[in-house]
Amino acid sequence: MSKVNVIGLGYIGLPTALMFAKSGVKVVGTDNNINLVDSLNNGIVTFEEEGLEELFKEAVSNGIEITKDYIKTNIYIIAVPTPYIQESKKLDPKYVISAVNSILEICEKSSILIIESTISPGSTDKYIRPEIEKRGFVIGRDIHLVHAPERIIPGNMIYELENNARTIGADDQTIGEKVKKLYSSFCMAEIVVTDIRSAEMSKVVENTYRDINIAFANELAKICRVDNMDVYEIIRTANKHPRVNILQPGPGVGGHCISVDPWFLVGDYPDLTNLILTARKINDSMPTHVLGRIRDIMREHGIKDITKVGLYGLTYKENVDDSRESPTLQLLERMDEHLAFGVKVFDPFIKVRMVDHQFLNFDDFINEIEILVIMVAHDHIKHHLNMIKEKLVLDTRNICDFENVYKL
Repeated sequence: MSKVNVIGLGYIGLPTALMFAKSGVKVVGTDNNINLVDSLNNGIVTFEEEGLEELFKEAVSNGIEITKDYIKTNIYIIAVPTPYIQESKKLDPKYVISAVNSILEICEKSSILIIESTISPGSTDKYIRPEIEKRGFVIGRDIHLVHAPERIIPGNMIYELENNARTIGADDQTIGEKVKKLYSSFCMAEIVVTDIRSAEMSKVVENTYRDINIAFANELAKICRVDNMDVYEIIRTANKHPRVNILQPGPGVGGHCISVDPWFLVGDYPDLTNLILTARKINDSMPTHVLGRIRDIMREHGIKDITKVGLYGLTYKENVDDSRESPTLQLLERMDEHLAFGVKVFDPFIKVRMVDHQFLNFDDFINEIEILVIMVAHDHIKHHLNMIKEKLVLDTRNICDFENVYKL
């Protein structure tokens, strides 16, 4: 088999490349971030993930190469970011298009281009095929297109790479089966081969489904707050029903999947996505809801100085260092809009200062605040609950079991 060139060595591309290499596939990982490439070539993985360093060592021993350059081969996996345009809510395909064009400059004939990046339904037809055709390539002869959307989450990446089912969307069944065999080198779960558009839609639908269910829990939290009901007790008892599984509310939705992918559908089908749009608005409103709860606590206790408030957690989920679209960053934006400056921040997984008034030492952070807002349920805070019992605590993650704690 020819070498596989994985383009983009971020949260998805790096573990994917390493997993292929560990499984005996010859892999070259490419990224245009020179610092990232240098770090990896010096043996330093660029983000924290359980088991990632061990996987990296295995991949290195199997000969993985890391470079800033694309290589001439016939199998490419594109795992670059796919943001959305804030104004229109549509996919911004610029990184995917750039990667495709760079591949077309050097690839061998009959190359397979596998797009792992999440893209909106129809993006392959709208953005990728025209780029290929205008260069004179014949799709299906010179270039074969495949969409194999990633399906992993930070904090559990390695397990999910091996055990989550995968979808392979291809124009040609034979090519689809070839790519399925490639992914079977490490994926032990079912791998479904379908058409490209179905693969595009299925990935976006998965994350939209989760966004809607989270929105229902968050709306319940708001309803219960109005009439002083315990939303957690209500969810607990409702979930006793065998066909009910309500999720837990939280301070917002972050990450590069659930908080982004539903917007692709809203942007492309604005007249047909009323429920999806409402869910997005509910989840995006939660940081403002948290801000309102902070205000209530400050008023109740006569605290007028916002610098006495501390936000625990900058990442979008527990026990990872991924802060993309995090609810805490969204909350800090809301505070900035309301001229509420000086709130303190701490996260044990963020080792460098990202925001103003960020502490890198937990003891110093706790000693400087009167109100602690738990935004992320890291194991770290669960192990230090004894240190916060004397504080006013707004627990947005429902992890505190002591009295006099404020909830959503």
